[in-house]
Amino acid sequence: MTRILSRAAALSRIRSEFGPHLVPPPNAFRPGPRTTCRQTLCTNPPFDSAMDLSDMRKKYKGDGECFEESQLSFLDPVKQFGHWFDEATKCPEIGEANAMCIATATTDGRPSARMVLLKGFSDEGFRFFTNYESRKGGELESNPHACLVFYWEPLNRQVRIEGHVKRIPFQTSCDYFHSRPKSSQIGAVVSRQSTPVPGRDFLRQRNAELEEKYKDTEVPMPDYWGGYLVKPHLMEFWQGQTNRLHDRIVFTKPPDGEASPEGFEHRAEGGWVYRRLSP
Repeated sequence: MTRILSRAAALSRIRSEFGPHLVPPPNAFRPGPRTTCRQTLCTNPPFDSAMDLSDMRKKYKGDGECFEESQLSFLDPVKQFGHWFDEATKCPEIGEANAMCIATATTDGRPSARMVLLKGFSDEGFRFFTNYESRKGGELESNPHACLVFYWEPLNRQVRIEGHVKRIPFQTSCDYFHSRPKSSQIGAVVSRQSTPVPGRDFLRQRNAELEEKYKDTEVPMPDYWGGYLVKPHLMEFWQGQTNRLHDRIVFTKPPDGEASPEGFEHRAEGGWVYRRLSP
């Protein structure tokens, strides 16, 4: 009983000195200099399986920098995206402004998401390339709808895009495929994306074989690789506010022949309407 109380007292003392979330390592109660215990705790922080992150927050923009409807550079959401995208590409703190999360779902509603790179956009939609036999390719084949998300943290901005997805023409995919570095072309042939492999050496060996095979010839584009086009029907522009009254301006495009959604909408260009949403 005395030993248990002694350990409890020691634990209370250590937590009072090093913080309530720290759990000392097993040797923290062994006899030794007090400085040794302090050094052990600082250099080997323990993992807390019940980590409390409620105090993690950062400041965004102040109310004086809010994003008002009057500050839209364009009433065409694709052009407005282009304006924000241009500012993101010019921001030195953003490494890949074209990095986006694409979310897909199975026909029974099971979602999955991953990061890919945007490779072009226009009035027709937003273009990216991947393996048609990957998980996202399979889900898009059976449920051709997706959501794209761009998050440019240094600018406190996010854009969400929802739309219908279709494959782009074969020749367009082929032209882009052969514009890539040869190593990337070979990598696309090697990778049967989302399928299991016995180990990385398997990929290395296959890659080396194809490098030798195609060292003096063109790499043929595999039939399981190509591009997709996401044609948007919803685009939302979000800007973070420190007081959490975030700015959200959403553009929607009703299908031909359908009435605009009810609400506080404003007419935009090209059949789009827009309105502010509560954060």
